Amino acid sequence: MPKRHVKKGDEVVVIAGSGKGRRGKITSVSPARGSVVLEGTDDRSRDKEKDERDRLVRPVQHFLRKSQQSPQGGVIWLEGPIHISNVMKVEAYDAGRSKKR
Repeated sequence: MPKRHVKKGDEVVVIAGSGKGRRGKITSVSPARGSVVLEGTDDRSRDKEKDERDRLVRPVQHFLRKSQQSPQGGVIWLEGPIHISNVMKVEAYDAGRSKKR
């Protein structure tokens, strides 16, 4: 298995895709799929009282079955996986940005 540049608990920045520029902490790494899942909070949307999916970096719909806890069923938004090549550690990202200026 190849060595990965990030691990669980690292602070990262999304450098490509629809979540570009967002920061978060890695909650899980899937080496087989080559993806990571970030913590579902984003500072840019924290001050706004909007939909819960705006706080997620890569929102994915999850449908709940009817159960005793949710008798009507429902839809919730969860954090989806991002390919590992689309994230970069915050320290490296900030160091690269300070060099350019």
